[in-house]
Amino acid sequence: MQPRKSVIEIFSTFIQFDTERFHCWATDGRLRRSMQSNLKISPDETSEDIWALYWHKSWHQPDTATISKQHLIAYLQEACYWSSQKMVQMFANTQHTLPDFFQIAITQCDRILKGFNPNQGFVLKNYASTIFGTVIRETLRQRHEVDICSTWGILRKISQKRLLESLENAGLSKETITSYVTAWNCFKLIYVPSQAGTSRQLARPDDKTWEAIAKAYNSQTISRTTPQTIETWMQACAKAARNYLYPNITSINAPTGSEDTYEFVDNIPSNEQDSLLSEIIAAEEQQTRTSQLGEMNQMLIDAVNKLEPEAQAILRLYYTQGFTQQQIAKELQIQQYTISRRIAKVRDTLLKTLAKWSEAKLHISMTSDLLKSTNTVMEEWLQSYYKG
Repeated sequence: MQPRKSVIEIFSTFIQFDTERFHCWATDGRLRRSMQSNLKISPDETSEDIWALYWHKSWHQPDTATISKQHLIAYLQEACYWSSQKMVQMFANTQHTLPDFFQIAITQCDRILKGFNPNQGFVLKNYASTIFGTVIRETLRQRHEVDICSTWGILRKISQKRLLESLENAGLSKETITSYVTAWNCFKLIYVPSQAGTSRQLARPDDKTWEAIAKAYNSQTISRTTPQTIETWMQACAKAARNYLYPNITSINAPTGSEDTYEFVDNIPSNEQDSLLSEIIAAEEQQTRTSQLGEMNQMLIDAVNKLEPEAQAILRLYYTQGFTQQQIAKELQIQQYTISRRIAKVRDTLLKTLAKWSEAKLHISMTSDLLKSTNTVMEEWLQSYYKG
């Protein structure tokens, strides 16, 4: 790779690859004009380190944040390249190429700019080199985890939060996501590995297990679904998780094809003021949600405390001590079929209480789809409440 020599080049050009090798430096016309204008004001200042500190300081100012960030991304091109080159040599057995590593790392410039503290005496590009290497290693660890997991292993290991994010990222409808998540909960509940430490390469459940999963799903929903459909849904969930955790990365340095602007980063709108306002609104919304969640939690606790003593005893044995229905029946000296009905009745009571609260406080009417989703959330709340 040919090193850049002038300050103007260092802060206005970007690496272009030809297959797996460095090809050339592509000049961004707007950044070049920006550097030329600033050099007219300070013609004697030719130190790249000084200009890096200048643009990093300007990056904190709303009026100049976008142009400053682009200058800094240009400045960090060589540091990113050599860090990526080092990772290619270190992880020679991976399927990733030098451009792959470069793209993975360069997208994390925000992380570098936020973490860099000039008062500590570091040079920005040296600090960035360390972070670039860390980012690539973290990504490889994550992708390795995704790669080595079987379809069923991913479904066992992924959290509900990540699964929801994956399905939303796939563009699925709320109704479909609700069905998938409910089925996934049934899958995790019923299909447990018979041996410890085998979840990564977990084999496909047998037909009898799929029937049990479908039965559990159908008991929680109005519609009826076959075991084959449930299996198809789970495969779709695993695919969405892989795509979400292992996305195709497009570099912000990829050429756009226009004459004067070479990078995708140039098309990022300058909306720092809007972003700041959005952050304030988001913070207020988060505070409101936190308050609502606290109120909802206390409402459910009060509802549980109002249950009959026998119902409370059943819930404690079921959720806290993990008793089976047969064990609970023996402990409380009541019929086993009564246990199942009591638990179902408690869930129904809590759901109705939550529905009334939602309509009164949040002005949300409980549709059938929302009730399906809330039923799953209610089960998780009960488990969390009694195990907490």
